[in-house]
Amino acid sequence: MSTVGTSGPGGAVRTFGARLAAAMETHGPLCVGIDPHPALLAAWGLPDDVSGLRAFSRTVLDAVGGHVAALKPQSALFERHGSAGIAVLEELIAAARATETLVILDAKRGDIGSTMAAYADAYLRDGSSLAVDALTVSPYLGFGSLAPAVEAAAASGRGLFVLALTSNPEGAEVQHARDGGGVAVAARIAAYAGELNAREVAVSGAAMGSVGLVVGATTGAAAHHLGIDLTAVKGPLLAPGVGAQGAGPTELRGVFGDARGTVLASSSRGVLAAGPDRASLLAAARSAADQARSALS
Repeated sequence: MSTVGTSGPGGAVRTFGARLAAAMETHGPLCVGIDPHPALLAAWGLPDDVSGLRAFSRTVLDAVGGHVAALKPQSALFERHGSAGIAVLEELIAAARATETLVILDAKRGDIGSTMAAYADAYLRDGSSLAVDALTVSPYLGFGSLAPAVEAAAASGRGLFVLALTSNPEGAEVQHARDGGGVAVAARIAAYAGELNAREVAVSGAAMGSVGLVVGATTGAAAHHLGIDLTAVKGPLLAPGVGAQGAGPTELRGVFGDARGTVLASSSRGVLAAGPDRASLLAAARSAADQARSALS
């Protein structure tokens, strides 16, 4: 599998959408979250400090790196340990790159102007110690505020996952709201992503674009009720909430319908609960990937 910066035919940088599609085909449509919650550290017999954070992260990577489509570290759970925690995140990103496993950083960045450009520089620029394959971003300062990240990702062959329909109850206050023309905010976000992907796919010929959406696997029929055609997004759909958070095959089919082929199911606790034994973690990840493939096929 190609990593960031690897060129495709004609010397062009291979897009994130193309690399993710290949990884999902090889390993199954599963992204394993690396979420070092204090309770999980304790359950693994690890201290809630930087040494525990490092041991936890390295154990997960050693167990599943090279065997799953992607890994998704939760940035906040590294940040809570200060600069030393960020250093562990940098180590994890570098080590994951060596296993040729895609890294999606769950940081939900969103700002305007030079501040958004600085976030893009940190996470989407070649040479940055925090550079990842894709970044989660928030469009709720207006989708246009994400332009620096969109441009940086496109230039370096990286991707974005834009928050669209999240599973937290509070999200509906904004995401389900409708404008004067009756179009839901989430539907507008999906349409913007679809436009970017349509242009990319037309040029690259890839199966899907590199601007994905975050759509909670437990959001039920919300997309349908809000008039969102997820098949028109033509990009990956990151689906948190699979497994321990309640979404199984029936829920996945109901939420994503005909767009199931572009869904990257995300499982954190459902896999991590099998640790700290590495063989058990890998077995849990493979089982989750097989279940996701079956549910989404």
